[in-house]
Amino acid sequence: MSTPGPRTLAPADTPSWRQRRLDPDHSLGLRLTLAATAAFLVLVPFALLALLVLGAWPPLRRLDTTVTDALHGYALDHSAWVTLMRSWTEVFGPMPLRAVALLVVIWLLRRGARRLALWVTTTMVVGGLMGPLLKLLVGRDRPELLDPVARAAGYSFPSGHALNATLTAGVLLLVFLPYAGRGAWRVVLWVAAVLLTVVTGLSRVALGVHFASDVFGGWLLGAAVVAATTAAFTSWRAHTGLRPVHPARDGVAPEVERHPGEA
Repeated sequence: MSTPGPRTLAPADTPSWRQRRLDPDHSLGLRLTLAATAAFLVLVPFALLALLVLGAWPPLRRLDTTVTDALHGYALDHSAWVTLMRSWTEVFGPMPLRAVALLVVIWLLRRGARRLALWVTTTMVVGGLMGPLLKLLVGRDRPELLDPVARAAGYSFPSGHALNATLTAGVLLLVFLPYAGRGAWRVVLWVAAVLLTVVTGLSRVALGVHFASDVFGGWLLGAAVVAATTAAFTSWRAHTGLRPVHPARDGVAPEVERHPGEA
C-alpha cells in the first residue's frame, strides 16, 4: 500500500492578491494597502488641480484673479498688513523651516531615535525635491501686478512656502504629539500646526506673489508627502514588532518619549 504524498494546494486554495492585501491576518499587507490608498486619495486632488492649472481652466483663472486683486487692493491700503505678512513669510520661509527640521533630526539622533530621524529627513527631502521639480514641469508664471508690494523669483505652482510649511507642521506635530499628553497642550500643538500652515500660505497670496491655487496645491502636495511617508513608517514599525499606532492621535513613534532608542 503506497503512502500518499504531501498534499499540494489547488489553485482555488491559494488566496488571491486582493484577498492577501485585505486579509486582517496579514496585518502588514493590510496596513500597506490602506496606507497607499490614503496617500493616493490625498494626491488625486493635487493632480487634478495641477491639470486645471496646466490647462488654464477659465473658472480657476477667474477665481485666482479675483482673490489676488482683492487682497492686493487691501495690501495697498494697509501698510501694517504688508509688514506683518512680509515678516511672517520671511520667518516661516522654506529655509528657516528646514533649519528647524534639521534641529529636530539632530535632537532625535542624540536621543537614539534613528528611525524617527530618518522619517523626518525623508519627509522633508522628498517634499523639498518635488516642489521645484513640479514648478519646472508646470511652468506657471507668478501674478503680474501694476504696483506690487513684494516680489519673488521663479515659477508659481505649487507654492514652496505652503509646501514646506505643511511638511514642517506635519513633521513637528507627529513627532511631538506623544509629549503633549491628553490635555490642553495637545490642542495647542494642533492649533500651532494649523496656523503655521494656513498663515504661511495666506501670506504668499496677500503679498501678491502667488495665486490662491498655488498655495492650495502646496498644501495638498505637502499633505500627500506626509501621508505617504507616515504610512510607510508606521507599516515599517509594525513589521518590526512595535505596537500599531494611530498617527493623528499618538504621533508616529509614541515609544520615543519613554524609550528613545526604540524609534
